[in-house]
This record gives sequence, C-alpha cells and structure tokens, in this order.
Amino acid sequence: MKFYFNLSPNPWKVALFLEEAGLHYEGVPVDTRKGEQFRDDYLAINPNGKVPAIQDGDVVVFDSTAILMYLAEKTGRFSSASDPKSRGELLSWMMFVASGIGPYAGQAVHFRHFAPKGSEYAMERYQFEARRHFGILDGRLASRTYLLGDTYTIVDMAAWGWSRAIPFVMGDTAWGSFPHLKRWFDAINARPAALAVNALQDKYPFKAEMDEEARRILFKHTAAA
Repeated sequence: MKFYFNLSPNPWKVALFLEEAGLHYEGVPVDTRKGEQFRDDYLAINPNGKVPAIQDGDVVVFDSTAILMYLAEKTGRFSSASDPKSRGELLSWMMFVASGIGPYAGQAVHFRHFAPKGSEYAMERYQFEARRHFGILDGRLASRTYLLGDTYTIVDMAAWGWSRAIPFVMGDTAWGSFPHLKRWFDAINARPAALAVNALQDKYPFKAEMDEEARRILFKHTAAA
C-alpha cells in the first residue's frame, strides 16, 4: 500500500489508522508547498490535487474520510458499525468532522495566519465557528471515553488529526476551553501508534517556509487576481 501524505491534519488521520492497524505501507511524501500535488502523476491518483491518498493494489482512494472508511471496512477494525443504530452514529460523526471540524478549522487557520490584513470579519467568523465545532466535541466527551462511547474508532482518529492543530487554529491558550477534549487528546496522543505518527515529521523533510513561491502554489486565487 502506498500512502501519499504531508504533515497537515488530514493525512495524519490516515497515518494513525495505518499505525494502529499495523498495516505495511510505503510513505510517499507530497510536498504541497513545492507544488508536488499538481504533478501529472499525482493528479492521476487524486484529480483534486490534495493529500492524502492511498493506492492499495489496483484500488485508489482519496479524501481522508473515504480512506478511513475504506480501511475500516477492509480490516474490520476501529468501526462500531455492527448494527444500523451504531452505523448511523458513526456516519454522522464522521461527516461532522469532515464537513464541520476540518473546513472551519482550515479556514480559521487561513484567515488567522495567511490572509492579507483587512480580513477581520472573516477571521472572527471562522474563529467563532472553529471554537463552536470543537466545543461540540468537548461536550460530547464530557460523559464518554471516546467520541462514540467506550470504543476507540475511526471517528476518534478523524477528530485527532485536527485536534493536534488546535493551538495553531485558535492560539496557544485554546486548550483551556476544552478540558474534556484535552483529556481525550492526551490519551490518544500517548498511544504507541500516535507516537509513531508524530515521529514522521522527523523522518520526512518538507518545506517549512511559507515564501512567495509557496503562496503562489497554495493560494492560486491571489495569483489569478
């Protein structure tokens, strides 16, 4: 299995599953600040030019949510969907992370760190929505060990990927607003699989600078303007 990734939250969800399940995989770094996601050979794998993606024999899957669900079905692990009720719960929370946590946290990062000055309204909106969405997770975890109860699932892996970025999304003091989420995060972060995933950033060099070249690549709308 080939795993195409960089150091951003969405690939980290998939990396956690691969490590937790003990699946053999070949890590294929895609340096998005150098534009490697737009090479023809990668666009043949993911036409959307995003990471992550996997190649599992002749099966190609892109989008982190799709990959987690594919791997859970393939291995029969980390899914509580043994009956219609639990499957409905799992699907609902997977989509909550995919359509809520990820997009709002991502936009909060963009307007906090990378947008031109003068975008205060957008920054305030996405900071509010990021905080609201993470607050829902915090409330959920007030009475549960994991997001679906007592069982560790792909929902936890999906949420962990973005929770790693909470200080970058909302500032260094943000964890203080989410005590139940922090307890859950620390428990997952201490798992051997999570330690292995976190070590990937030392194993693979990626471009760290957000220079003009990286901005032209990542923020194409500004180049077009």
